[in-house]
Amino acid sequence: MILIYALGALSVLLPVVLVPALARRVPALRAGRTAQRLRIAVAGLTAAFGRVGAALVVLLAGCAAVVAICWPLGEALASLEPRVDHPVFDYVHARRVDAWADVNSFYTALGDRYPLKWVTGVAAVVFAVLWRRRRWWIPLVVLPLQFVVEQYVQAILATMVDRGHPPTDLGTYPSGGCARIMMTFGTIAVLAMLTWRVPRGGRVALMTGVVTLVSVEGYTRVYAEKHWFTDVIGGWIFAVLLFGVTALTLLVAEGRIRPPAERDTPAPHRVTTGT
Repeated sequence: MILIYALGALSVLLPVVLVPALARRVPALRAGRTAQRLRIAVAGLTAAFGRVGAALVVLLAGCAAVVAICWPLGEALASLEPRVDHPVFDYVHARRVDAWADVNSFYTALGDRYPLKWVTGVAAVVFAVLWRRRRWWIPLVVLPLQFVVEQYVQAILATMVDRGHPPTDLGTYPSGGCARIMMTFGTIAVLAMLTWRVPRGGRVALMTGVVTLVSVEGYTRVYAEKHWFTDVIGGWIFAVLLFGVTALTLLVAEGRIRPPAERDTPAPHRVTTGT
């Protein structure tokens, strides 16, 4: 029983430790070759199709890449069902406490589509008003779009992997609750960073909060017996990858991905001849 509560505490503490640690590597990643090549590719797409067209290409290509990664991942996780999912389910089911189950059921509903529809709609209107002197249409498009993208990419993966579900619910691979929270609140966090000059510590705190919400959602999905444990593992990975695609799409549409600065080259020496 203590182990179950310890894992609940770990779902909060782990993001608080890991996200700031990973954030320290961001400057090195930005200066890396992959980031430089990405900027060059985005610059080429923008020159060819404009910002909106380039953002659309990034979104479609990114979603295809997410499917290409998460499809074999889902098949691999499905093979672990007898050895991992069933023992975890039986362990949790035998030790469920009604009061703690009620708390988990209340929290896990945060990842359902209905409440997040309202969060998405309200946030879209608020940011459109805040962006009224700039590209106000971007929040009105991006926030509803992230909701639709998550729904359909998740449905594609669920169809392709086609694994079962726990006997207590219909949740399957990947965990949509984790992905929806990551997509919705992560996109809101990115829009907030683009709206205000948030210092580095504030940006790290925002993303730590979002990742913590996602981590706790995964824990509650298992305790509430809505998903197999490996569904949640896949849901976490799916959420991070798809959010990365959405955030990149938003930054491209906003014009924040710029080509690397050209190195200054010395002017050629002029050769003069006397007359």
